[in-house]
Amino acid sequence: MNPRFAIILPSFVFAMFLPGWVAAQAPTPPPPEPTPLAVYTGSFGGGIAVTGGNTDTKNFNLSFGLIRDPKKKNLVKFNALYLRGSQNDILAVDRATATLRDEYTVSNRTFVFAQTDYLRDEFKEIRYLIAPVGGMGYKVINDDRTSLSFSGGSGGIWEKDAGLATKGTGNVNAGESFTEKLSTATITQSIGTLWKTDDFSDSLSNFALALSTSISRKLELKLEFQDSYKNRPALVTIKKNDTAYITTLLVKF
Repeated sequence: MNPRFAIILPSFVFAMFLPGWVAAQAPTPPPPEPTPLAVYTGSFGGGIAVTGGNTDTKNFNLSFGLIRDPKKKNLVKFNALYLRGSQNDILAVDRATATLRDEYTVSNRTFVFAQTDYLRDEFKEIRYLIAPVGGMGYKVINDDRTSLSFSGGSGGIWEKDAGLATKGTGNVNAGESFTEKLSTATITQSIGTLWKTDDFSDSLSNFALALSTSISRKLELKLEFQDSYKNRPALVTIKKNDTAYITTLLVKF
């Protein structure tokens, strides 16, 4: 064999198999990590209605919602709403509400929760009402489209009415919540009642029914009906029942 060929042939074979051998020895790079889901989501928005003629009315609302959902067992929600309206330049509605709720999933259907509610209502003579509560609940239906749950618990309540001293006592509470997700809309309904332990005839109930529909990826239109019922108002001249029809344009984030 030609000496030059004897040297070139092994070198050529080595060059052919070297890249494959190096690739086999190199560690396989780890797969790319999935894009993390947003932990915080929410919305803020408002609505306004003005009429003129025989009756001049002005109404507006501001709302804010925030959800902390790390896709684990713990879910935190915060919601706030402010309503203000006047008729013939006379104030007719002035109400603010806020709810902070921390919900922990025990199983697929069972959960425990801690919640604090705040209410200020000028025309119910409530300067402030604060009610921290805790309890547990059960999800009768729990899938990607439909949710129906019931909950109950106990806690405390502090209420300050106009012209009266702040009064604190215990409370028991019960609530129900329903959600139905459609293709481009969501229906929500909820009702909750607080009873004061020193006088069970003194209770506060709140009912809400809403339809939310997406306008775009970041905009949502929400139509809502709310009913607030206080069985023992501060004065006998105050009506027990207050209702509100609310239209809100929301910006999602």
